[in-house]
Amino acid sequence: MRAMLKDGILVVIPETDEERSAFADWRKAHDGHVFHLEEGGRNGGALKDLGPVADACRAPINIVFDRVEPKYRIVSNLARSPFALRGRRYESVEGFWQGLKFADEERRAEIATLAEAEAVRAGFDGVARGAFAFDGRLYAFGGPDHHALMREACWAKFSQCAEARDAHLGAGERPLTHRTRRDSRNIPGALMADIWMRIRARLRRREDDGDEPLASATPS
Repeated sequence: MRAMLKDGILVVIPETDEERSAFADWRKAHDGHVFHLEEGGRNGGALKDLGPVADACRAPINIVFDRVEPKYRIVSNLARSPFALRGRRYESVEGFWQGLKFADEERRAEIATLAEAEAVRAGFDGVARGAFAFDGRLYAFGGPDHHALMREACWAKFSQCAEARDAHLGAGERPLTHRTRRDSRNIPGALMADIWMRIRARLRRREDDGDEPLASATPS
């Protein structure tokens, strides 16, 4: 291999067929990656692979179900990711959240089985202002206790659904955002993103501290 320095660029030139083949394989495996020049002296140095650009530069991930990369889609509230909360089963966080707009328990139970756009549409004719009752308590829509219910539901999802948890932790150190075409009044995007980020930190702490393992399967 021959190397050349040129206006801030390090050019690598393979000189034999064996080197060309090896370089082609290496380039394919590291396409789009970021490299850092480790400390060296006059006799040479080393470039360390920091990973793909998005990971190395901690590019934000906007968690919006129909726009985010498929591998992160299950992090979204709309994704089908079954969990149990206070003795009830939900197919998605969205199904839980939209069901709170209805006083009728049968209607809530129906919405609890929904995910994705179906869950969103189910809440169109619900009431999202004033107060609502849940599990024997009254909550104000958009208030701190309402937000606490969202945190509780999201924790239940990520602690019980292994696929969702793996995708969430798989985002590494990249920050999460939730920027939609029209922001929610009851759970603004910035608050939703903060909930996800805090849960990710909590999941990591549990792994690092060696706490009892989280559920590896979705609830029945």
